[in-house]
Amino acid sequence: MSSYQDLLAQKAALEKQAAELEKALTDARRTERAGVINQIKSLMAEHGLTAADLGGKATGGGKAPSASAGRKVAPKYRNAATGETWTGRGLQPKWIAAAVASGKKLEDFAI
Repeated sequence: MSSYQDLLAQKAALEKQAAELEKALTDARRTERAGVINQIKSLMAEHGLTAADLGGKATGGGKAPSASAGRKVAPKYRNAATGETWTGRGLQPKWIAAAVASGKKLEDFAI
């Protein structure tokens, strides 16, 4: 039976081996990726294509988010009895759904 010290030494050796293997795989992926990128660039140049032609977004442009991102939306509907509001976006709140189910129209709650 192995001693505790022997097992710790085996553990350290295996961890070192795993780290070396992980580094080798990372290097291999990086090399393969660079080759693929060069091949794609070559094909794009050969055929006169740009990133816009591929239909994707170009990255690295440093564009700021749009001015409307994260803004609150003004409510469009109000429950006169409770004062609750809804913007008209997303799922209908329960009070709207219940009112519509009981026969009222959505326009009855328009602000």
